[in-house]
Amino acid sequence: MNPSPKYAAVLFDCDGVLVDSERLTNTVLWEMLNELGWQISREECVSRFVGKMLRDEVDVIEEHSGFRIDAEWLSVFRGRRNDALEASLEAIPGVAEAVRALDAAYPGRLACASSADRPKINLQLQKIGLFDVFDGRIFSGMELPQSKPAPDVYLAAAAVLGVDPVETAVIEDSPTGVTAGVAAGAHVLGFCPDSPVHQRPEALEGVGAHEIFTAMEQLPSLLLS
Repeated sequence: MNPSPKYAAVLFDCDGVLVDSERLTNTVLWEMLNELGWQISREECVSRFVGKMLRDEVDVIEEHSGFRIDAEWLSVFRGRRNDALEASLEAIPGVAEAVRALDAAYPGRLACASSADRPKINLQLQKIGLFDVFDGRIFSGMELPQSKPAPDVYLAAAAVLGVDPVETAVIEDSPTGVTAGVAAGAHVLGFCPDSPVHQRPEALEGVGAHEIFTAMEQLPSLLLS
């Protein structure tokens, strides 16, 4: 007998869940903040900014660098970031197989809901060969009044899929994203592989993650019965 879905839909974050992008993106950010005069360490850069939108961190960056980032600076950042992603982006190990297995069990009921801008999301999904799975069900927090940790992007995804957000599973890897999923009423699974750009389990459990897993190979069994 084929496995059956436990939830009405599965909503995936992108960065750090589908794609191993945080290291590349954070390195570009770390370089550009140092160029502004903020001698921030790589470790602090990860802890401060992973899972957050730079447009929401303008005051913090100005406080430490004396420079108020603007649309031009953000455009340069996105260009350098995209160059790095085009050159070196890889999928999270095991994610292609996990997503394909889930797509068979949840036809038309997988979505990608990210804080990133849509061109970045599209670039990354195309780069790892999963764009076709999520095409038509890709949601950017930058296109909504509030992004994560507000639940808007997950609520928007559930609405388009025609499901109650309480009946969805959300896959997240950051406290900001977990907070958004919990606020949407979803069952949140926190992804915590052993990685310098991923969180420890207690950081995600502390903001409400319902389950923790450490490898994508584990995911289908958590979402199917």
